[in-house]
Amino acid sequence: MAKIDIREVDNKLTALEEQINALSDNMEHMELLSDLHAEYDKVAAGAQELTPHDRVFLARHAKRPKVDDYIDALFDDFFIQRGDVLNKEDKSIYGGIASFHGVPVTVLGHRKGRDLKENLEYNFGMPEPEGYRKALRMMKQAEKFGRPIITFIDTPGAYPGLDAEAHGQSQAISRNLAEMSALRVPVIAIVTGEGSSGGALAIGVANSVYMLENAVYSVLSPEGFASILWKDSSKADEACKLMKLTAQDLYNFKVIDGIIHEPLCGAHHNPSVVYRDIDEMLVKELRKFRGKSGSDIARDRYEKFRSIDKVVLG
Repeated sequence: MAKIDIREVDNKLTALEEQINALSDNMEHMELLSDLHAEYDKVAAGAQELTPHDRVFLARHAKRPKVDDYIDALFDDFFIQRGDVLNKEDKSIYGGIASFHGVPVTVLGHRKGRDLKENLEYNFGMPEPEGYRKALRMMKQAEKFGRPIITFIDTPGAYPGLDAEAHGQSQAISRNLAEMSALRVPVIAIVTGEGSSGGALAIGVANSVYMLENAVYSVLSPEGFASILWKDSSKADEACKLMKLTAQDLYNFKVIDGIIHEPLCGAHHNPSVVYRDIDEMLVKELRKFRGKSGSDIARDRYEKFRSIDKVVLG
């Protein structure tokens, strides 16, 4: 069976979606619409067998829903919080207080842009120390007022620049890991796109960790892995197979708790389906923590991460 070109499939689906949307309000084109839907299903079926490298492509797709899309779709009364109270506002971390089915929550995540201008503004979703300090400030406030915390992970990693290191990047990430492990409120993390390195884990120490079907979660990028192992970043495809970075791999290793289904060829082709499934998952997960003490919630999280090496390494 010939290998699919995921980019070609994605482009064809996008073109068909545009045609369908252009004709959807015109009853005179019902037969043509039926044909277009049939063609769409046929093309989408080509994306059923995806390689790890295909999933990396979809995880990084520019049209994939962003953290503000998830917040707008899932939460009410969102109130944005800014700044780390020390230095500056880092726009690559976006979050605040919201209501989820009438329950006050704190929600935050990495923020990528939809175009070059936004990506530059949000630093391509790569937080500096100020971003991680802002995230921790929001999480500690949530703990103080008993609000569950929901995080959306989508980053190629923490920003590696000289200024970030000078301002305490490593310390900011390590402090988040330590503080999150002891939080006395439930934390639910969802990897929606890329989840790379400590830059992802710094808001990912959670009681429950879920991934979208085409998201990836790993210690570094496939290009970085290939550069280290073979001194050749062009071998990223081969690296993807070795890294076990897909949601399916990590679920089998019991690193994550569940997988959120995506439409064929990615969440951006029908995000409302993804929003619905995340909503159902959050309702179910938050229900699990009702009546649990803060110490029990923190202990459950600690034991979850302590047990991962036993599952993976045997």
